[in-house]
Amino acid sequence: MKTRTNNPPIGIFDSGLGGLTVYRELRKILPSENIIYFGDTMRVPYGNKSTESIKIFSSEISQFLLSLGVKMIVVACNTVSSTSLDIIESITKLPVVGVIEPGVKLAIKKSKNKKIIVIGTRATVNSHSYKNKIEENDPTIDVIEKACPLFVPIVEENFVNHKASLLIADEYLGEFKSKDYDTIILGCTHYPLIKNLIKKVLSDINIIDSSKACAGYVKDILTNNNMLSKNDGDGWTDFYVSDKPQNFMELAYRLAGVKICKINIKRF
Repeated sequence: MKTRTNNPPIGIFDSGLGGLTVYRELRKILPSENIIYFGDTMRVPYGNKSTESIKIFSSEISQFLLSLGVKMIVVACNTVSSTSLDIIESITKLPVVGVIEPGVKLAIKKSKNKKIIVIGTRATVNSHSYKNKIEENDPTIDVIEKACPLFVPIVEENFVNHKASLLIADEYLGEFKSKDYDTIILGCTHYPLIKNLIKKVLSDINIIDSSKACAGYVKDILTNNNMLSKNDGDGWTDFYVSDKPQNFMELAYRLAGVKICKINIKRF
């Protein structure tokens, strides 16, 4: 069992399992950091909820993480990053990091022909947050957005390897096979968990995993602000969910390779 230290933890939250993709990348590059992860499994998916509801959920979870003494909040959810960062920033002076800006910067760097697809939940796509951020950085880039609302349930209900999932992926993305977009942004942290499914439909395209980009961004912020953990060894992690803890633990290991020995329940 890891020794508990007093170094303040990083707080991460998502609507469910998707944020584990960010957690996994953070663990690779910041192994000594203490982390608290919250998955709102009682209210997943967020993508079909109203903006007002998402803001309420985000505020509740952020205040809970702040009560546990986190040193920064990582919003490992594109839907929240698209709709509610302002709410979170209004209740704390600590660093708040979303997943959109890091993903956008990486996509612009990778695209050779300046043609980018963004896929995400309905809430993310309807907010046009990726499109606006891309055009803010480079107005000459051609951006097309596509909502893929069934992708999150495919992950959360463990249908990743079901034959129906490939049919759904092809229904969403098949239209792009004949077009010359060279880069696709996975605008939902659940989507890296179905990256292989997406590759089966769009095999010759740059796939931008915003989780990796976000983790690098977090490390830069901690380094530049002298906030890195002073742990000598590996940091600890506390996991919280709002419902179905056993299901979360099983899918976390099966889909994300994250082994969870203990999990806590927090409901609002």
